[in-house]
Amino acid sequence: MLLYFLIIPTVLFLVFGLFSYWQELKYRNKPFYRLSDVGWRKCLPKPEAKLVHSIAFMGDIGYVAIDGTDPVMRLLEEWQQNTGPDGSVLFLGDNLYPVGLPAETHRHYPAAKARLDFLLQQMGAYAGRKIFLSGNHDWNKGRHNGLEYVLRQEQYVVETLQDENSYLPRHGCPGPEAIQLAEGLLLVIINTQWWVQRGEKPIGRAQGCPYDDIEEFFLRLNKILRRNKHQRVVVAAHHPLYSNALHGGKFTIKQHIFPLTAAHKRFYIPLPIFGSLYPFYRKLFGAYEDMSHRKYRKMRKRLLRIFHQYSNIVYVAGHDHNLQHFEVRDNHYIVSGSGSKTSFVKKGGKATFTLEQRGFFVLNYYDTGEVWIEALAVPEGETASMPGTVVFRKELASVPLPKEQTQQV
Repeated sequence: MLLYFLIIPTVLFLVFGLFSYWQELKYRNKPFYRLSDVGWRKCLPKPEAKLVHSIAFMGDIGYVAIDGTDPVMRLLEEWQQNTGPDGSVLFLGDNLYPVGLPAETHRHYPAAKARLDFLLQQMGAYAGRKIFLSGNHDWNKGRHNGLEYVLRQEQYVVETLQDENSYLPRHGCPGPEAIQLAEGLLLVIINTQWWVQRGEKPIGRAQGCPYDDIEEFFLRLNKILRRNKHQRVVVAAHHPLYSNALHGGKFTIKQHIFPLTAAHKRFYIPLPIFGSLYPFYRKLFGAYEDMSHRKYRKMRKRLLRIFHQYSNIVYVAGHDHNLQHFEVRDNHYIVSGSGSKTSFVKKGGKATFTLEQRGFFVLNYYDTGEVWIEALAVPEGETASMPGTVVFRKELASVPLPKEQTQQV
């Protein structure tokens, strides 16, 4: 009798779960738009507006094909040709999967070097600015010896591109690094992996960082934002502050029924009910790379406390492998992490736009003071050979036209 009462609920849960999973598969590649943004296609910059600067946000690019067939890299190349020198490409971390750039004797080194050489070759031919940030995979997946991995990647990028500012923040330091991209447009780069990294992480002048106490980071960041309230400030990092995906504690029915797919995508072994333990653990306590983890949660709280004092910030990150946009307290939070692979993203909630599809976000700044964001995505499946398209566009609050030099970083 006890077995009977265990089997029936399990079978019902499995049937309901499989139906829900089928529904998710049916709509997973459909974009979600907040009701007020459904008519985004009719919204365009003013006809007289001229582009001053454009930024492409390439997140989690570590698995791109290097034979010239990768659709996202072709889309980036097209963007580079259209933008010319008045543009910047930001690689938002996880530039090399699975463990960054290991030592030459490591089995993953040849593949990692080949992929990094491919990225640097394409960037070396680009006349605009190119900057690499580090993510948890670049730090050997956050393991204790991760610092040597990220320093090796940094040195390789800087020496190849012959540009001291091509990998920021330097030396694995927290930042912040401020760069004036154009009159009225400021870029601030921070190293969020520093807060969640296990093992050695640099701090102090002896390790190339400008301060000995991490509290100085938050003071410096707040000072930069306070002195540049008249500009549009783009803050770039690897870890998002808002997310409707895995690292934000959102899970698909598939991960409750087939939890082993978290280890390998082909492990479709049904474990209904028991399989929910893993998603609940990730949501409540979290791995080091999850928002629910105490280190991540503390960092996020401190950053949002500062950002909520201002209304001119666009915070852009990768980490979750999808495209997302949130608008919170007059600031904008973007996830642009589907450079080389995709993963489930939940629709609705606080998001204004979500899409599980490969691509990247672009920010365009015009001489009229207009600031627009666009999400560019590449088709998948049978339509993969078609060119990429704009799948979302939104105007942000305009910045005042500068009457004199605005560089106050």
